[in-house]
Amino acid sequence: MKTYVLSLLNNRSPYRAIAERPVEPEKVRALCEAAQLSASCFNNQPWRFLVLQAPEALEKAREALSEGNRWARSAPVLILGFSRRDLDCLPADGREYYLFDLGMATQNILLQATELGLVARPMAGFSPAKLREAFQIPKQYQLTVLVAVGYPGNLDSLDEEHRKMSTAPRKRNPLESNFFFDRFDAGALP
Repeated sequence: MKTYVLSLLNNRSPYRAIAERPVEPEKVRALCEAAQLSASCFNNQPWRFLVLQAPEALEKAREALSEGNRWARSAPVLILGFSRRDLDCLPADGREYYLFDLGMATQNILLQATELGLVARPMAGFSPAKLREAFQIPKQYQLTVLVAVGYPGNLDSLDEEHRKMSTAPRKRNPLESNFFFDRFDAGALP
């Protein structure tokens, strides 16, 4: 069965070449609105996003990228996702539920970007300390994800490793590797 959401997810790609072409303000706003419409525990909406588009702000953020994410330096939009535990449900067993809700909001950004013909790549490879200092974000916030957003660029702008990663066929585990139906089967785990 093909659905609209499955089509979007299948169209989302590992593409890393991002053109320097600016993203229109209405498209950036649509990304923000998609995140804001995300589900959250008791509608707490614990996510916080810092949208970076101005040249000075982008330059500060690019300084925090890991060498492995050098491809993201051309992105005309970088979105930092962060939150803090007390903004969301506080399960008695200590689960960090705010991170789950931040992740769902981030996924909405990725889906909306795909629908708009944009590349949106989430990254863990950045220095939270550098971003915290550059943008004066208080220590109680967990800086979790940085998303590079822009229009698809020229693959020739990437090094060979990132070119291969951007054009490689997507690999997904068989459903049976990740889903259990009606009972857990420890024997099925690696």
